[in-house]
Amino acid sequence: MTEEPVERDQPRRQLQTARLEAYSDGIFTIAGTLLVLEIAVPPGSTRLLHAIFEQWPSYLGYLVSFATIGAVWLAHSVITEYLEHADLWLMRLNLVLMLAVAFLPFPTKLLAEYIREGDAERVATTFYGLSLLVTSALLSLFWRYAVHRGLVRRDADEGEVQVVTERLTPGLVGYVAMIVLGLFAPVAAVVGYLAIAVYYLVPIGVGSVRRRRHDRRSGKGRQ
Repeated sequence: MTEEPVERDQPRRQLQTARLEAYSDGIFTIAGTLLVLEIAVPPGSTRLLHAIFEQWPSYLGYLVSFATIGAVWLAHSVITEYLEHADLWLMRLNLVLMLAVAFLPFPTKLLAEYIREGDAERVATTFYGLSLLVTSALLSLFWRYAVHRGLVRRDADEGEVQVVTERLTPGLVGYVAMIVLGLFAPVAAVVGYLAIAVYYLVPIGVGSVRRRRHDRRSGKGRQ
């Protein structure tokens, strides 16, 4: 009786995405919550109303960072909805992405503290922009890896997958442009970062792709 040869090329291990999603949601929640802890009025302020309005850099940083974290969470949610399963490298990429997300409260604090401090303002704004750029780039890499490794659901529409890929790309160019702008007009750059976050928060347009494909097929059927 002969033994069966041992198969050396083992298939890649397939993992469910439930734990990945649960862990990520926890990081997103904590990062968003930590942002508000950086907003504070100096103790002992006698002109309280004036002191509250004086914290506008903190409000601006909070708004931009919370919108950015929300946009990344929304895109991450869309991506995981398309996943059939995960593999160990996707899980590792997700950990690095969460590392960047959890780091965002720190550059937000620097932005709030130094946005009116001359040269330090440019340094803080540039560092803030680089942090957002890295986060956005990791999100795009996370999705592109999933597509490249065939981790996307088999029944996913190719047009929808392409829309998600294209949707993640313009933000990278926008962040680079705002980083350069921040060297000359820091506050304008921060407003630009907010605009990019709003762009990501707008519905991703997958539904419109489905309608166009349906209309195209219906048109062919009538010919």
